[in-house]
Parts: sequence; C-alpha cells; structure tokens
Amino acid sequence: MASSGTLVRSARLSERLTQTQLADRSGIDQARISRSEQGREVEFGTVDRLLAATGHRLYLAPTRRDDAASAASDIRVRLRAGDTDRALRALLVLNDNLVAEHGLVRGVLGLAEPEPTGSPVWDAAIAALVEWRLSEESVPLPSWVGAPGRFLAKPRVLEIDPADPEPSATDVPDAFARHGVLAWRDTFASV
Repeated sequence: MASSGTLVRSARLSERLTQTQLADRSGIDQARISRSEQGREVEFGTVDRLLAATGHRLYLAPTRRDDAASAASDIRVRLRAGDTDRALRALLVLNDNLVAEHGLVRGVLGLAEPEPTGSPVWDAAIAALVEWRLSEESVPLPSWVGAPGRFLAKPRVLEIDPADPEPSATDVPDAFARHGVLAWRDTFASV
C-alpha cells in the first residue's frame, strides 16, 4: 500500500494544487503538509483531512501489496539512478501484485494516480499494465489511465536490454499496444 506521503502528494498533484493551495483548503499549514508528503509520521486524521481537501477519500483494503503509485515512485528513483533493470523489477512487482488480488482490491491497487517517472515510456507502461490487469476482471479503470500523458504518439519499445529484439504486434499485450508501449507479453508471466 502507498505510504501516507505518497497518497497525499498524489491526491494534491492530481488536482493540480500547490502545497500552499492545499494548506488554504485544509486549514493545515504548508510546512506540515510538506512534512507529511516527505513520509514523516502523520496522524490518520491529518491524512484524511488533507485528502478530503483535494476531493479524495481514504479507503482501506485488506492487502499488503504496493500499489501503482508506489511502483511509479520506485521506478522514478531507479530511472534517475540509471538502473533500468531495477525499474523493470518494480514494474514486475506491480504486475504480480495486481495479478495476486481480485475484484475491488485489485482496483484499489490501481486507483491512486502515480506521479510521473520522468520517462513517458515508463508512464505509459504503468498505465498499460494497470489497464490490462484491471480489465481482466472487468474492474473499472481509474481516470488517470486514460490521461493523454499516459499514451505515446509513436509506439516505442520499453527498453531494458538494447540487445533485445523489438516484439511483434502479437507478442505485445493489447493494453500496451493501445498505450504505444512495445513490451513482450512474456515479460509479465509470473515464474
């Protein structure tokens, strides 16, 4: 599950609010909002109040699995360090987490809008993965999955190893093809 800091930051950014604007809406000072977004200990009531000020609600689901927002945060860190292997591992963990859950809980793992990773290809891949796995169980897709920034104008390979060949259209999951990300279906097969 996403940390309280990730949830607050994702909710604030999804509404395109600055910390100052959120402070005005919530009645909580900006410094405290900053501390909560950095992951410092924050009370449940404060998180609930900050989320409410963004128009969001906090729901709890019985899972110990990380969600798409947490995966995106990890991928962003890995990409900044130039470690695409570990970035892929984070995407595969999200895949495994989505596959392991069913129904509403699977939907909850895709609900919070992930922050940008710094790579349009990876942002589109995260959206494609959430679309693919939620659609398998006819779980409604969160609106962020269909946002323009989650699609590539020209299809691109999710490059991990430059020696890997480009997958053919039949080897790419439909959701990935729609988002413009060329990734091997076999990459997401659990072992």
